[in-house]
Amino acid sequence: MPDSPVSAARALRESLVAFEPERFSGTDCARLAEELAQTSKACGAAAARAAARAAEAGAHRGFGDATDWLGRITGTTAGQARSLLDTTAALPECPETREAVVAGELSLAQGAEIVKAESQCPGTEAELVGLAKGASLGVLRRRARSRRLRSVDPTELYARQHGSRQWRHWIDEGGMVGLAGLLVPEVGVPIVNRLEAETDRIRRAARRQGSDEPRAAHAADAMVQMLTREVKGKAERADMNIVWDRTALGGPGEGVAHIIGGGPIPTSVARRLAERCFVKAVITDGTRIETVSHIGRNLPAELRTALELGDPPGFEGLICVDCAKAYGIERDHIDPVANGGPTAYDNLAGRCWDCHERKTAADRRAGLLGGKGRPKGKSKGKRSPEVRRE
Repeated sequence: MPDSPVSAARALRESLVAFEPERFSGTDCARLAEELAQTSKACGAAAARAAARAAEAGAHRGFGDATDWLGRITGTTAGQARSLLDTTAALPECPETREAVVAGELSLAQGAEIVKAESQCPGTEAELVGLAKGASLGVLRRRARSRRLRSVDPTELYARQHGSRQWRHWIDEGGMVGLAGLLVPEVGVPIVNRLEAETDRIRRAARRQGSDEPRAAHAADAMVQMLTREVKGKAERADMNIVWDRTALGGPGEGVAHIIGGGPIPTSVARRLAERCFVKAVITDGTRIETVSHIGRNLPAELRTALELGDPPGFEGLICVDCAKAYGIERDHIDPVANGGPTAYDNLAGRCWDCHERKTAADRRAGLLGGKGRPKGKSKGKRSPEVRRE
């Protein structure tokens, strides 16, 4: 085999087997973890390309199906192996993505998301590659899904979603009742929002009592509470935010609309839903929110509205800036209040509970939570958006 990397791969594996983390400093281990992560991605890409070539040549070691062989050697299912081969076959159609995957800058999972988005929405590759190099897989998946959904005519998408609605239940091996379903966005998003609000309430109460149960357990309790008992706080209302841009270019006469957390909808659906909703007007220049007005409602909630919409111009909703979770989101001061940070639009970011805790710990280590004010010469941040009540 010419220029075979086999011996290099074996040498690396032997070196890793002998690796003893306790002999290295924390800084050295952090550097090694980052280097190995990129090497692992490059190895995964090389293995997939080699497997694809072996399958093409019929050299898959006596297995009748190349996916069965690949699943065995990689420790994955046949479905996952098929997805890996499909991604490898599609990468040449996206040269920038292929180059980044081969170099270990992106994982095959990230490459698969970009390939899928580019095939359905041509012209998105460069944007998504740039995003993927500095963001998590969750963030990339959210952006890629948004691009794919927006590339479909909203009326056609709505018809597909309506035709795909379903609900089922079963009993698992442990006797537990399982539930799963698909709901159209204007039905599912309010239910999910209520569920998340009740989950947050139950989780806060549980933590005060010292519980360390996972969030999924509290979500199960919240579902039961919603179905069988009276809920409290935000879970009493079926809140849902619809962004309806009536000035958007390329829109069907009345612009375009989407449900935050649910994707695009026909403007006819937005009009129907708006008949029984509170209306909030937001003026943006495409990059930042300039004015927020709550029409017919005199509540000091304009800043909260601006935050819940997410970043312009997409307005995809409030998500964790670190891990892209869309539930259990808290509003975190980027520059802590204890350090003089203002409660302003440009100094607030969404973070889930775990990421918020990590960021608070980092602020504490940096000495930002013990001071009485902002260090001399520190920027006061950007101006918060003008708010106006009508």
